[in-house]
Amino acid sequence: MEALSFAIASVFNIESILLMILAVSIGIVFGAIPGLSGTMAVALFLPLTYNMEASLGLSVLISIYIGATSGGLISAILLKIPGTPSSVATCFDGHPMVDKGEGPKALGVGIVFSFIGTLISIGALMLIAPKLAEIAIRFGPYEYFAIAIFSLTLISGLSKGSMVKGLFAGILGIIFSTVGIAPIDGTIRFTFGMTELKSGFDTLTVMIGFFAITEIFKTAKEIKNSKASKTATVDMRSIKGFGFSFSEFLEQIPNAIRSALIGLGIGILPGVGGGTSNLISYSVSKNNSKKKELYGTGIIDGIVASETANNANIGGSLIPLMTLGVPGDTVTAILLGGFMIHGIQPGPLLFSSNINLVYTIFLSMIVASVFMLVLEFYGMRVFVKLLNIPKHILLPIIVVLCVVGAFGLNSRIFDVWTILLFGFIGYIFHIFNISSTPFIMGFILGPIVETNFRRGLMLSENGFLGFLTSPISAVFLTISVGSIILIFYRNYKIRKKIYGGD
Repeated sequence: MEALSFAIASVFNIESILLMILAVSIGIVFGAIPGLSGTMAVALFLPLTYNMEASLGLSVLISIYIGATSGGLISAILLKIPGTPSSVATCFDGHPMVDKGEGPKALGVGIVFSFIGTLISIGALMLIAPKLAEIAIRFGPYEYFAIAIFSLTLISGLSKGSMVKGLFAGILGIIFSTVGIAPIDGTIRFTFGMTELKSGFDTLTVMIGFFAITEIFKTAKEIKNSKASKTATVDMRSIKGFGFSFSEFLEQIPNAIRSALIGLGIGILPGVGGGTSNLISYSVSKNNSKKKELYGTGIIDGIVASETANNANIGGSLIPLMTLGVPGDTVTAILLGGFMIHGIQPGPLLFSSNINLVYTIFLSMIVASVFMLVLEFYGMRVFVKLLNIPKHILLPIIVVLCVVGAFGLNSRIFDVWTILLFGFIGYIFHIFNISSTPFIMGFILGPIVETNFRRGLMLSENGFLGFLTSPISAVFLTISVGSIILIFYRNYKIRKKIYGGD
């Protein structure tokens, strides 16, 4: 009860409420405008939470995350351009509904089921995370090493393009994570005599560079070669309720529950994210429907599947972060930095040492979801106008915010150069079609792998065989080896099908 009272006091005060409303609005804007993203929004505004209380700062960042995930449906429906990767499948039926004059209905369905998907994921987070933390608190170096290795093999296999590119990106991320003073023995590595590199690359500057600066480079190039998309006009004033009937809502409940479970399950898997969950959910919904032929022509079933799944991904991705300290996607990788700048290490001990913060996060997610529902629906006309802001005005403002945010972390010009360096690397990845997810996860998980591997070797009397003495470690290492073999076999079958031969 004490923790709940603390959470209520932390969330339900004027400062928190106003900041969360602002954060959800910012998230919706970043999600709605193509070229921006939730990852960019969280990375950009993370430095601004440095001087806030931990509970308030994390509530603000999570509010941005929730707003951005749902905001992508606006441009997906009105422009047929997904504002975020999580809303790709929303385009398939959302824009055709606009063409049929059912734009308000499409938006209403997307917003309501985004809200429902988020609530389901929060409920799952509240139920699963504490139980998982009770198990994880018994984990030692063997178990954390095995889980981190499993996560790395998983993201390499699920990255776009070839497995070789995924492995390259993941290994490069690990290499960058080794710069600076080594854990355990304090050896100085790869600094090339530069004092600034002794502390390594700051996680936040890497995130800002890779997601904000890279996106600016990409968008700036695309502006030259593309015409401005015309935003569909939708009259939200004449809409009754949320634009659809109660019978239609009840009809979509099985679809919503199935999609939420898919989004939740995929969210728990490290490195996969909402970009995958919405497409899988859409495909499953279509395959289980009695009206398969209508998908893609403008029916609410497709919107429900996509938006419920991508918002259910939010709670799912927070489960490994809060219980194991392993981020579920790129946004939670930045949230990991948010915990760390406030001196909090997410993991199983979070639920015993910082239970007040845990309850505050749960409650703030529920409140932010309600704000998202209200703000996105009733502020639709404002958000639609923001889609028409010229990029040549918007991008310079974002660059300035990136530079100010990077410099504000440690008051070092070196951090400004760092965001430009990783922005350039991210753009090179884009040119060669290399996924950035393995790099980011490699950078985050690299220190976890190294530290726990060295600790495990110190504890073990049998060298690496000691890692097989723990059942959990042995299982995850076996699965990791099996997944690598499966990925190689899958790639072999694909190459054989393309090129033929034995």
